[in-house]
Amino acid sequence: MESRIAVVSIIIEDTAVSPAVNALLHDYGAYIVGRMGLPYRDRGVSIISVVLDAPGDVTSALSGKLGMLRSVSTKTIVAKQTHKKEG
Repeated sequence: MESRIAVVSIIIEDTAVSPAVNALLHDYGAYIVGRMGLPYRDRGVSIISVVLDAPGDVTSALSGKLGMLRSVSTKTIVAKQTHKKEG
């Protein structure tokens, strides 16, 4: 299975939706390399960056599901280089 490194940037404008975001990230936890979250209290938003090592369809599925949540915006950057992932 070919895999790429990707970064999914997430902006949450209503923290009431945070449990749904965390549930999705938990569901895709096997592909997550790292995660950094920043509460930007002055603006009332939360910002999360998630690094994935996953096939393209997995990355797209996660980003799409996150983007369908109310008050959540996402943007994904994918590395050009692919590699074969064992498993």
